[in-house]
Amino acid sequence: MLRWTITFIIIAIIAGILGFGGIAGAAAGIAKILFFIFIVLFIVSLIMGRRKS
Repeated sequence: MLRWTITFIIIAIIAGILGFGGIAGAAAGIAKILFFIFIVLFIVSLIMGRRKS
């Protein structure tokens, strides 16, 4: 999931440089959402991993 976040950030940067503001904004928004989902899943997996020990 972090790989997808980085991909969308790169797309947003390239689109922003080339002047495609709408695409850059959409890609940045998707990247932000994916990043927060990644963080939540990472924290949940850390908590669940500690419970089993």
